[in-house]
Amino acid sequence: MTAPTPPTPPFRDPHLPFAKRVDDLMSRLTLDEKTGFLHQFAPAVERLGIAAFRTGQEALHGVAWMGPATVFPQAVGLGATWNEDLVRRVGEAVSREARAMRARDDRVGLNVWSPTVNLLRHPLWGRNEEGYSEDPALTSAIATAYTRGLRGEHPTYWRTAPVLKHWLAHNNETGRDTCSSSVRPRVLNEYDLRAFRATVEAGAVAGVMPAYNLVNGRPNHVSPYLRERLRTWTEEDLLVCSDAGAPSNLVDSEHYFDTHEEATAAALRAGVDSFTDHGTDSSRIVARVRGALEQGLLTEADVDAAVRRQLSVRFRLGEFDPEHDPYAVTGDTGDSTDTATDTAGATAADFDTPEHRALAREAAEQAVVLLKNDGVLPLAPDARVAVVGLLADECKLDWYSGTLIHRSTPLEGLYERFGADRVSFAEGVDRVRLRTADGTFLHVLPAEDSPDAARGTEGALDPALLAGRTDLPPLTTDATGTELALIDWGEGALTLRAPDGRYLSVAEDGFVRASADQPGGWIVQETFRLEPHGNGHLLRHTGTGRHVQVAADGVKVAAEDHSGTPDVFALVVTERGEDAVTRAAAEADVVVVVAGNDPHINGRETEDRTTLRLPAHQERLLRAARTANPRTVLALVSAYPYAVDPAALPAVLWTAHGGQAAGTALARVLAGDVSPAGRLPQTWYADDADLPGLLDYDVIGGRQTYLYFEGTPLFPFGHGLSYASFGYADLTARVAEGAVSVSFTVTNTGDVAADEVAQLYARAEDPSVPRPRRELLAHRRLTLAPGAAARVSFEVPLPAFAFWDVAHDRWRLEPGPYALLVGASSEDVRLSATVTLDGEPAAPRPVGERGLEAAGFDEQSGTEIVDRTRVAGDAVTPATGRTGELLYRNCDFGPGVTGVTVAVAGGGTVDVALDGGPWRTALSPDAPTPGPYDYVELHAAFAAEGVHDLRIRLRGSLRLAHVGFSG
Repeated sequence: MTAPTPPTPPFRDPHLPFAKRVDDLMSRLTLDEKTGFLHQFAPAVERLGIAAFRTGQEALHGVAWMGPATVFPQAVGLGATWNEDLVRRVGEAVSREARAMRARDDRVGLNVWSPTVNLLRHPLWGRNEEGYSEDPALTSAIATAYTRGLRGEHPTYWRTAPVLKHWLAHNNETGRDTCSSSVRPRVLNEYDLRAFRATVEAGAVAGVMPAYNLVNGRPNHVSPYLRERLRTWTEEDLLVCSDAGAPSNLVDSEHYFDTHEEATAAALRAGVDSFTDHGTDSSRIVARVRGALEQGLLTEADVDAAVRRQLSVRFRLGEFDPEHDPYAVTGDTGDSTDTATDTAGATAADFDTPEHRALAREAAEQAVVLLKNDGVLPLAPDARVAVVGLLADECKLDWYSGTLIHRSTPLEGLYERFGADRVSFAEGVDRVRLRTADGTFLHVLPAEDSPDAARGTEGALDPALLAGRTDLPPLTTDATGTELALIDWGEGALTLRAPDGRYLSVAEDGFVRASADQPGGWIVQETFRLEPHGNGHLLRHTGTGRHVQVAADGVKVAAEDHSGTPDVFALVVTERGEDAVTRAAAEADVVVVVAGNDPHINGRETEDRTTLRLPAHQERLLRAARTANPRTVLALVSAYPYAVDPAALPAVLWTAHGGQAAGTALARVLAGDVSPAGRLPQTWYADDADLPGLLDYDVIGGRQTYLYFEGTPLFPFGHGLSYASFGYADLTARVAEGAVSVSFTVTNTGDVAADEVAQLYARAEDPSVPRPRRELLAHRRLTLAPGAAARVSFEVPLPAFAFWDVAHDRWRLEPGPYALLVGASSEDVRLSATVTLDGEPAAPRPVGERGLEAAGFDEQSGTEIVDRTRVAGDAVTPATGRTGELLYRNCDFGPGVTGVTVAVAGGGTVDVALDGGPWRTALSPDAPTPGPYDYVELHAAFAAEGVHDLRIRLRGSLRLAHVGFSG
């Protein structure tokens, strides 16, 4: 007799709603099993047939860290396309490759940590390349498009589950795990939260990752905004994944909690569901959770809430329904188990396809921004072109890139487009030898797998492409030592490359070898610094911090104890880079100088830049090219804006590092095969003096970004030129049914087909509080043939015109006139109209009964917002060494008050005044309170009636949480 088949457990029943299935599965898990799920690497539960699961797969502009994959332009480059349809298709391609790669390697995850929606508030941020824009509307539009592509269109199942990074107000690497971003309520709501909110509300986001930094004195991993804001924006269960190592930072570097059990419990209760810490070793996190449970810091219900959200994502990814998952990989046939919706490409062959290669090129082309053009572009078909510069023959990757399958440098792209006989090349490196004090020259051994053929003077090209190059003799390694190609990347960082094309690098054994194809890695081992010493230089290896010395057994860095005497080297220059550039430039009709950055050097994760200036080495090359040939085009390939002087240059372009098709794309734009239509996603400032402090997050008070900046930018937000020209006409605007309807006509008045990016901005004409000079409301990228016209229409909901009213702690649409500005950039306005909106008039701030929350000020100087308690609330304190002042406008004291009460912690003085009058009241505790959260109330007589501005002055180290009044 055959044993009866056991019934299918409800959590395996695809016909039940996910919520019921999660409930059933939760009821079957033990507390230990649920606790194990809280680490990034959740173990399998074999008794229930549940597989192991890992949160986190990097996929910022292609599947990263898991080997070869299609590499698309950097995120800031995708932002520069201003094209949601394109970015959605990129997201779709990335998610298809993630599925296909997972079929071959189960380490590839489907919970993807992307995109980054942190706003590019400050262009010196080391991770500028990871964000889309300085504007919240553009950022959320691009992020929403990318997440929709990653998610897929099936109503039930998701192709991948995107997690947004990094919550919240994260825009600096300097002290990133210990510094606090002081974010006033208006900036929080109108700026930093907006990009996250709109993307989450669009419905394609599986979760968020908190950032390393603190906001208003409280680590993001215990932020009350996860509960109070994020999880109110959607009915989906959002998965919150910690950043790597951040749970331990709560104790180890931030010292916010005394024990890891307290920290883990606080993070879990705040809303963190998955702890990324200690790599694959889950034992420490599990032990901390168990310890917190034993100490009563957590309940099983707290654990259940986190596990439930994890399981919700896993069900949406089809893990428990392999036969019904429309995105399940089925082999190379292209067939799917479910053809209901969006199933094309759910095959193991959906990887490095012709479609993905074409899309990578299209994205790279659309990301190119033409900043200036006096007619030298596009290049004439018969032009003799000199391609020079440190990035002319480079296809640089960044920390979040996949491994290139295909590679195209600007030089290779121009060779392909114009032919080897019309293109010459000079990289512009300095050729040097290093001579020791005893007169011998440094000789560096190549790596064991070094190629036989030397890279030569011009770069890693097919020998067939080297015809006609006579600018430099080949490199040699002989008794005079190794001739090295030296590149000075600025800020003291340089790389040294051997004749075979490999970079000098330091291995774990401390020896210096020519072993790296490119600088890279979490700790870059290929950068050095020359330090003046006596009549020569010491050579310090940046990665280890140790000096290079020549020993009997080879060239190595000093021991960890820095024992031994470092060698003093004389730098013998064989040839300056500008000499080679000058020769190439003088013989050409047009020179293309390709300059920019290496994404692993001077500006990257963990390292902010210190200046907008182009490195001096590259400035030398640019000057040499321009002097030798006035027809010099500057092509900046970089993850960041630069402050360059375009006055003497006939043309300037910028593109982010464009992935595998970067060179082909740039060449096609230079040749005129494609009319450039990228637009700047952030302001390019003319000078470092225009920048705010790196840690000044008050975009309103600091007049930051195009929204508030009152200076003259080098190139404004939204700027970008074309090989065509466009006319704007027939603007209409009307207010109806809760929205402003705007329409206008764009006409291609040029001779070539081209894209235009039409942009709509608004400005409050008579605001009662500081408002943006102009603010992007909508945009559209459209393709027009010569002479063709298109009618562009936008429906802008009225809430888009509102601001955060700190007096009443909510959004308010202010009545009055609003200018609508239509044009080709934030400064190139072609059409304008004014609409008058009905709204809620300003009302005085009621303070008689509820008093004032200290952080709800209208204006401030010399203060910082800090945490009122470890759990919730804000307080205000003077910035270090300063006297702080707060202004609260239009406070309504009613028929009158006779006393004031302040809630303070710490030590110092609070002074109070009305309007522009004298300081009338001073309150100070008798002695500093024991700790920053030990508040006391201080009382004093204070008479006021009617409506007045209230000023408060803070001195000392105290924290002001609340101001109350009695009658």
